[in-house]
Amino acid sequence: MPPARARRGRPRDAATDERILRVAKEHLMAGGYAAFTVDKVAEAAGVAKTTLYRRWPTKDHLAITVVARWQQEVPVPDTGDLRADLVDYLEEITNGLNRTRRAGPRDRPDDPSAGLVGELVAVAARHPDIGELVRSVFEQRNALVLGLIDRARRRGDLRPDADPELLFDQLAGALYYRLLITGRPIDRPYAERLVDAALTGVLPPKENPT
Repeated sequence: MPPARARRGRPRDAATDERILRVAKEHLMAGGYAAFTVDKVAEAAGVAKTTLYRRWPTKDHLAITVVARWQQEVPVPDTGDLRADLVDYLEEITNGLNRTRRAGPRDRPDDPSAGLVGELVAVAARHPDIGELVRSVFEQRNALVLGLIDRARRRGDLRPDADPELLFDQLAGALYYRLLITGRPIDRPYAERLVDAALTGVLPPKENPT
């Protein structure tokens, strides 16, 4: 086989990437999506605009990268108590969603709109490559949760025919429906009720309430 062709140009500086993404997160959360611009981030991060555009061709790409990093940082607990682990994980997700929901100036404190979350969903729809990135990030994260559920099934905490993917779809789908469509609050008590309702259908018969 011929030798691999060397990449041209200077390698990316990881420290510069970290600084840009930190500044981008600060600007995104402070001003919201409408006020978020590559020019402002470049100035605050002390880099040339061309440096950002080489890495992220649009503000959409930069914003989604920031949010993807948040997703990757959410811990997936595995203590052996499936209910507690799922509630704790969903609480972490709701905390992140609520932070992005409140990003930028709000017309009123109790504004029920999805805010930045809704904007990012639209971003994924506008750009096929961003949509692919979002799906890839969620696929990696979901694999950890699906593994958690499958281990519970194999140790007998769930019925043998329990479908981990379907169970998690019920949990995650309900969170995003409530956030994006109904505008109702999402918090730990809601996560607890959601997990209890979903688990009722897949617990072994001896553990189902009569």
